[in-house]
Amino acid sequence: MPQLLRALVAALAVSLLFTAGAAAFRLGPVELRPVPGNPAHALADREPDPQEYDPARRCLRTPRPGVQRLLRWLDRHAAGVSWGTYRCERWGPASASLHAEGRAIDWHLDSRDPAQRAAGKRLIRLLLAPDTAGTPQALARRMGVQELIWDCSYWSAGRPDFGPYAPCYGRDGRTRKRRVDATVGHLDHVHIGMTKAGAMARTSFWDR
Repeated sequence: MPQLLRALVAALAVSLLFTAGAAAFRLGPVELRPVPGNPAHALADREPDPQEYDPARRCLRTPRPGVQRLLRWLDRHAAGVSWGTYRCERWGPASASLHAEGRAIDWHLDSRDPAQRAAGKRLIRLLLAPDTAGTPQALARRMGVQELIWDCSYWSAGRPDFGPYAPCYGRDGRTRKRRVDATVGHLDHVHIGMTKAGAMARTSFWDR
């Protein structure tokens, strides 16, 4: 029971950090129509992968095969470059950043640059668009992507759309701070977090 309670507290902490307030998503709504050429279409006849959020609890340096495969996929199919995956960021005795378990990628795309902003929006649109069977956020589910942060906006598994990223806003969760550090606010990179199964390449996109 103590372990279950700690897991619930960690999940609640993540939820409160990223979902405060109801400010509009700065990049526009999640794509609701299938995107031509989405690799998720080839898997549309298979049972969708579970859509869940796996919180991190500790620092683990062990390389994650699914993360490495996602990096290679991004290199081939998306603009931008990797800023790294692992760093030991702990929030408490049983709560940590996904980077601490090597389950997150920082992918450099600067939302303030028009060309990079367009590339970032294309990537996010591809990840969160439905497949031809109507499965929402199909490619993210197939890959095991559970979290996206970019341009002061946040999405996590199970959410229908983006919400405000709390570090960019005041206490009311609605008023944008006048000054936001570009890296803290994820203005200069997309944070891509993975589930435990995705990080181990045990989701349908990786086990084809």
